Amino acid sequence: MSKFKKKKKGLPAISTASLPDIVFMLLFFFMVSTTMRETDLVIKKPVLPQASEVKKLEQKSLVSTIYVGKSKDSRVSGDKIQANDKIIDVKDVISFIFSERASRKEEEVKFMTTSIKADKEANVGTIIDIKEKLRDIDALKISFSTTRGTDIKSNF
Repeated sequence: MSKFKKKKKGLPAISTASLPDIVFMLLFFFMVSTTMRETDLVIKKPVLPQASEVKKLEQKSLVSTIYVGKSKDSRVSGDKIQANDKIIDVKDVISFIFSERASRKEEEVKFMTTSIKADKEANVGTIIDIKEKLRDIDALKISFSTTRGTDIKSNF
């Protein structure tokens, strides 16, 4: 009697030894390349003015951002001020800064910067009112967000 070997049908098994490496590599890639949005804008996204001398902020974790612009609702007129996902009044800027200071360590408070992202069509009076409120509570490190523009050439 002779023995016959049975033929195996199908494909050979795929090695899964490298699967954990691939999963961790993808996880690391998405962790590095994903940014977390801090606030949802209630106002229209501000069109920032252009500036020729632009400098990036070093410690973005110590920046408190105040947005100034028009409301998304076309029935509402005038400039709106947004801080931390809600519309505030100029008088509420003080409480916003105090709450931001309370959420930081005491030694970091002196390095905090207030960034104002104002639409280029925003009323200058609103921005001056915000600056005066910041001056009243001794929040003197203010940054104005802009986009990089070309050098302005004068005709003088």
